Amino acid sequence: MSTGDNVLLRPESPEDEREIYLINQAAFGRPDEADLVDGLRAEGVVLASLVAEERDEEQRILAHILFTRMSIETSAGCVAAVALAPMAVLPGRQRQGIGGKLIRCGLDLLKARGERIVIVLGYPEYYQRFGFSLEKALLLESPFPPEAYMALELQPGALEGVRGKVKYAAAFGLPDRA
Repeated sequence: MSTGDNVLLRPESPEDEREIYLINQAAFGRPDEADLVDGLRAEGVVLASLVAEERDEEQRILAHILFTRMSIETSAGCVAAVALAPMAVLPGRQRQGIGGKLIRCGLDLLKARGERIVIVLGYPEYYQRFGFSLEKALLLESPFPPEAYMALELQPGALEGVRGKVKYAAAFGLPDRA
């Protein structure tokens, strides 16, 4: 999964876990997201965990992205979805396109695996460039502010008629996980 420059995108390996923890801690300035990654791994809900690695003598990891299973509880039953969270880039390497490459790579991987819906909480001006939409998430009941809550259809029409309450993995620590 080369990006054509000096950065290699690849799935995380067990040896990367400590470095991934430190990247998340540095990117967010606190341990919460790093602890979340560990909790999601322990819960067994990880669908894809990718790193961006600098291809030099040190082969240092610069960034990490995590995609986990979540669902949308509807009157007709449960609809599978994917949560994009967290994504972290080392502070000194932010705003260089590394995070965007991880997002595109992860979304391509999920689509190839047959996933249909991805949900993210974040800055609309950033995530909309990848196809995430505030409007697509309007019928999804979540504990998050609607001005930062977005959905993406990996399969056209995947959210058509879907209305319900989102349910995140327990590691997110949300009230009644919805």
